[in-house]
Amino acid sequence: MATMTKGTAKVTLPRDDQILITREFAAPRHLVYRAYTTPELVARWWHADRGTIDSIEIDLRVGGTWRYAMTAHAGFPVVFHGEYLEIVPDERLVSTEVFEGMPEAAATSTVTFTDTDGGTTLAILVQHKNQANRDAHVQSGMEDGLQAALDHLEEVAAGNAASDE
Repeated sequence: MATMTKGTAKVTLPRDDQILITREFAAPRHLVYRAYTTPELVARWWHADRGTIDSIEIDLRVGGTWRYAMTAHAGFPVVFHGEYLEIVPDERLVSTEVFEGMPEAAATSTVTFTDTDGGTTLAILVQHKNQANRDAHVQSGMEDGLQAALDHLEEVAAGNAASDE
């Protein structure tokens, strides 16, 4: 299996209203999926070293909801929530995504998990309603936090691989 791939997420803008994030992980697909969808595991990576997790709620079923909340080191809340629209275990998740600080910029995220050379390629396609919302998302500084969060996601998934052996 490949070595850890720290800081290697690629952020591209395929259309005026989209953000595409791709990253390779040195962990099997089912473990990356598990780390992405299990509340106690999400709590270990989603904070991206930028705050303290307050709650992680996941009702992993079509029509179920998710909500991630943390308090940033600067003291302000960072909360996202959404509803699952499609779930194919170990392969694909589609959900709405709302940053509670800017609810008018709700988006739809499609997350795919693909086997790649003994590891996993994660692709997150964020579909915004318009270019202004997409641009606000990009200009929020999301990429730095994203890199750190995905680094932690890989550590959690790879740690699960060691415990599965």
